[in-house]
Amino acid sequence: MSAEYATFGLAPAMRAGGVLADGARQAHRDFVDFVVDGRPLLFRLADLDAVSPLASDVPPAIFTAHVRGLLLEAEPPLRDGRHVIYGCPECESLECGAVTAVIERAGDDYVWRDFAWQTSDHADLALNGYHGMGPFRFRGGEYREQLGRLLTGDDPGAERRRALLIGARVALLARLAAALRGIGIGAEIAADAADVPAEELRTYGAVVFGRAVPERVRRGVLDAFERAGVEAAQVDGLAPIVPLLVAQTECALDRGSVRRRRLARLAVADGAAVARVTSPCRVRLTAYRVDRLRRPRVHEVLDEVLEPGEHRVPLPGGAPYVVARTSDSVLVAAAPG
Repeated sequence: MSAEYATFGLAPAMRAGGVLADGARQAHRDFVDFVVDGRPLLFRLADLDAVSPLASDVPPAIFTAHVRGLLLEAEPPLRDGRHVIYGCPECESLECGAVTAVIERAGDDYVWRDFAWQTSDHADLALNGYHGMGPFRFRGGEYREQLGRLLTGDDPGAERRRALLIGARVALLARLAAALRGIGIGAEIAADAADVPAEELRTYGAVVFGRAVPERVRRGVLDAFERAGVEAAQVDGLAPIVPLLVAQTECALDRGSVRRRRLARLAVADGAAVARVTSPCRVRLTAYRVDRLRRPRVHEVLDEVLEPGEHRVPLPGGAPYVVARTSDSVLVAAAPG
């Protein structure tokens, strides 16, 4: 085993939810990711849609049990000293598959080794091991300090995962609210913020405005948030298309560091989407437009693993709106003008 040390840290992360092109819904999950040598560990797994066991929506007792397990203050949940590092974002079943590793002490240090994809009680390293990943040796003081913060309530993944919807088209807002709630984001509808108590405004991470909302109403809502002492991300709806508005809201609620995103940039130019990727990952590009009869049109234009760099993808029919998704982020772009 290499004696070289790796740094250990934690950072807020999310599994991007949304309404997909085929109508399926994907749950939004906020969690704490592991940062090894300054880079999220999940980024080493290019095509994996998963979350760490340190998710913000699990009960406190279960969250604490996971932390104590990583600190080796409790028995490992799996055979052979193995712990779940990343699991299914929709459920906690091992049958769906999980990335596991052996965690052990080496003097005062902690070592993560023998990473594998596991779907049963036994991990077959020869068949499903992540060869070349690890072992990682962490200094005990740094490791315990980082994980110990979670036990004292200092959770870097804690965020305000609610949106306030303001607009004139109540039927559209009702569909948007239902879609957001369906993927795990709280949503309420209001005409303005005049009668919303300050303590409630402090629970919202984003405010979504319909295109027909007058400027005076927008200003009044934003002033109410300012008086409440909270900064909410402002979302200006691009078009009356629910999946597009859901993606805009997801993007606004993502407070993770831009430096730690695999999908770094998205733009629409000259009838094409331009996406910049910082590490290998699966990217889905969906184009949206409204036809002459004001009906929403959806086109799935890309779904594949992209290598780092800039990628240009032609858009069908000059669609003006594009949503790009990776497992951990969502970006939305509109054509100029």
